[in-house]
Amino acid sequence: MTLDIIGKRKIWFAISLIIILAGIASMIIKTFTLGAPLNLGIDFTGGNIITVSFTKNVSVSDVRQALDKLDLGNSVIQKTATGEFIIRTKPLTDKEYKQVLDAFKNDVAPYQEGKLSRNEVKPVIGKELTLNAIWALAIASVLMVIYITFRFEFKFGIAAIIALLHDVFVTMGIFSIFWWEVDSAFVAAILTIIGYSINDTIVIFDRIRENLHRKKKDENFEELVNKSIMQTMARSINTVLTVIIVLVALLIFGGSTIRYFTLAMLIGVISGAYSSIFNASPLWVEFKYWEQRRRKLAKT
Repeated sequence: MTLDIIGKRKIWFAISLIIILAGIASMIIKTFTLGAPLNLGIDFTGGNIITVSFTKNVSVSDVRQALDKLDLGNSVIQKTATGEFIIRTKPLTDKEYKQVLDAFKNDVAPYQEGKLSRNEVKPVIGKELTLNAIWALAIASVLMVIYITFRFEFKFGIAAIIALLHDVFVTMGIFSIFWWEVDSAFVAAILTIIGYSINDTIVIFDRIRENLHRKKKDENFEELVNKSIMQTMARSINTVLTVIIVLVALLIFGGSTIRYFTLAMLIGVISGAYSSIFNASPLWVEFKYWEQRRRKLAKT
């Protein structure tokens, strides 16, 4: 059975466009109403890192419940050893810091004064991280276009990069719509998604190239690409389902520290699988038809 994926490519493009435009609209609205397109964590906005060692073993939920009473429940809490925690919070005044310590003492357990520390995180860390991530994305995109052009052709490279940008915008847009917190782990997730998505796209492109060598005279590009996608569909679905199962397990059992990283990965992996099948290859077909139309016009 061969599905007519390419014949319905305008539907797939429309779905992607609607999701991306909804995300962009959310980012614009959030910028005007809340001051930022995304819910930036302390890696970007600055904050405090508190290191505390309790005199008995306590859980992350115990610490979070105490912080939740001070409206700091969304802080990043990392358990480093028995009774020891590193807690990243929004910027705290001295009064708020004292309230946190009182909450620890009264609601969690006594802590060791000698191991208590408080450090400020400057937002410049987030700016450097963002700039480095943008540079990494730009350089990786250029290198990928060069590699794909060398191995396949330039149109494949452009289609692959558009599919990658689709995955980045979809993930950022959904995070903006639901106002989930974005931290340095989110940047790492975006870069990982790019690597995953291009891998799946290359597999389909590779099959298209193989089939191009065996192309029949009466076979058009739509039929050839549909056949190529169907030949790799089982591999794509099995791979993405395997990854999704792991990510869902992490989302349920991984704890709050990696929740948003896992969510970004989950959205990106699903978006990457979609764009590899429904965006990248159909875009290549569009480019080929544009090229044919341009040649016909040049001859007339």
